[in-house]
Amino acid sequence: MKKKVFLTGRLHDVIQRDLKKRYKTVIHTGKMPVSRAELLRRVRGAEGLVCFPFDRIDREVMDAADLQVISTYSVGIDHIDTAYAKKKGIKIGYTPDVLDDATADLAFCLMLDVMRRVTEGDRMIRQGRWSGALGAYDYTGYGMQEKTLGIIGMGRIGSALAKRATAFGMKVIYHNRHRIKDSTMRYASFDRIISDSDVISLHVPHTKDTNGMIHAGVLEKMKPTVFLINTSRGAVINERDLIAALRRKRIAGAGLDVFCSEPVGKRHPLAGLQNVVLSPHIGSATAETRLKMAEIAARNLHLGMAGRKPRYSV
Repeated sequence: MKKKVFLTGRLHDVIQRDLKKRYKTVIHTGKMPVSRAELLRRVRGAEGLVCFPFDRIDREVMDAADLQVISTYSVGIDHIDTAYAKKKGIKIGYTPDVLDDATADLAFCLMLDVMRRVTEGDRMIRQGRWSGALGAYDYTGYGMQEKTLGIIGMGRIGSALAKRATAFGMKVIYHNRHRIKDSTMRYASFDRIISDSDVISLHVPHTKDTNGMIHAGVLEKMKPTVFLINTSRGAVINERDLIAALRRKRIAGAGLDVFCSEPVGKRHPLAGLQNVVLSPHIGSATAETRLKMAEIAARNLHLGMAGRKPRYSV
């Protein structure tokens, strides 16, 4: 008899076909994320679970199933109660490495976009507000050359962003729990990153230590010309404080791919600000990256179901 596996969302067809050959595979195909009630109902009897970063996998979910392994289609694991999983002997797999370049590309894209006001200009044209030739001082943005990029969290994605920024003539400083061996980048204290950077990009996990780490007091110490980029987790920024700073032009602008509560709609205060570029949590959203993530998630599942350690194990 095949073991039961539940997927909280669809993966690529080739992956799903393989899963159906191996397991009694149940796939949620409706609106995402799966509702709490459906998650608890459909996970019953499952020995394997493939989930997404917007699914809350806590002790109630684990107790409702017979899980051997949780394979998350993400690099972040803050949506899973890892301590309780460890207590129950449930293996956890995740999908790091493959999304580094895609997320670094997006962070760089947001940075370039908000500094050169590309999306703002797109809105101006579509709304019929480009009424004539632009003068020497009209609609100016900021160049990247010789600007200082401060990276908070110099992991794989931060390092990939640093390479892109250096190629564009930016000076890179970083703050991290541990210094890295790289002569092209300079370590700096958190306070110096905040006070000296022309652009600040966040690449930290969401933990009790990083929750709301960018708040009013920190924003007040930034240059008024600074741009803030976030492709990590929305909750590392106090969103209310950021909105206030953007409204009164305390900082120049922001590029955001993640938010405290998702999805974000047109009535959200950030959506009404011109000095912000927003993207709908698409850091890993390239066709190549998403397929690799699905392959790793499936591989982690197979190994866990066989009683072995996932390829990428928490």
